[in-house]
Amino acid sequence: MALDANQQFQMDMEAARHANQMAMQAKQTKLEAVRLAKETLIENARSKPVDARDVTAADITAFAAALEAHINA
Repeated sequence: MALDANQQFQMDMEAARHANQMAMQAKQTKLEAVRLAKETLIENARSKPVDARDVTAADITAFAAALEAHINA
């Protein structure tokens, strides 16, 4: 059974809405991974001597990428 033009339009709109929702969810997951990585690294740094407590953006990015890879595995 073929869809008429209105039904096809509704299906296309629903597919676009779903794709947009999935893209937003992926961005939220990535932001949450960065937030968690930052908090974890900063908290872990508190147990180090004061002169060794530096946490760089590269450290956060690498840890966030590892978290995201683990989540998506």
